[in-house]
Amino acid sequence: MQIIELVGRVFISLIFLLAGVRKVFNYEGTISYMESFSVPSYLLIPAIVVEIIFPLLIIVGYKTKFSAMILALFAISLAIIFHTDFSNQIELMSFLKNFAIAGGFLIIFVRGAGKYSIDYRLN
Repeated sequence: MQIIELVGRVFISLIFLLAGVRKVFNYEGTISYMESFSVPSYLLIPAIVVEIIFPLLIIVGYKTKFSAMILALFAISLAIIFHTDFSNQIELMSFLKNFAIAGGFLIIFVRGAGKYSIDYRLN
């Protein structure tokens, strides 16, 4: 079961890791999207940092609980900022998906990274 925890950490982290990398390569397009929701463009760099650094920390299992809480809060924030047009079925599903992902990160926050992690080796 320990290996399944590692696989789960990788799966849940990849969505943010890939989104962060995509933002780097589509910087101007991401700024336009953010500004269409009245989100200032200066928040893009911190968003990229959050979406790349914290998923990597969760994957390797270092500072896992802290990283999981940050990403849970980030996922909830994204849902509230970008996915509240509930008349659009895709937006509703994106809103719920972000909350589901936040739930997964909260489970990681409570349980920790498990045996296959740097955190486990440090304890």
